[in-house]
Amino acid sequence: MTEAEIDAAVAVDPDWAEFETVDWSQAEVVVPPKKQAISIRLDQDLIDYFKAQGPGYQRRINAVLRSYEAAQAGLSAASPTRPAAAL
Repeated sequence: MTEAEIDAAVAVDPDWAEFETVDWSQAEVVVPPKKQAISIRLDQDLIDYFKAQGPGYQRRINAVLRSYEAAQAGLSAASPTRPAAAL
């Protein structure tokens, strides 16, 4: 696709309308921290619950643990890239 064709497609895309006024010049690429493989014992029903949600169950378990950590520290869970030392 040419740049003009992309611009034309975006112009008629109703999903793009809400982003039209966003200033993307200040956008930053955020690289999530590297994960460490561990062995953890969880109740089978918890594993079944997260797996039943579809692919990415380990990522969801990580998000739940991250939210718990933030709640315990009184911080927002919206910053998955903050270093552990910041807690």
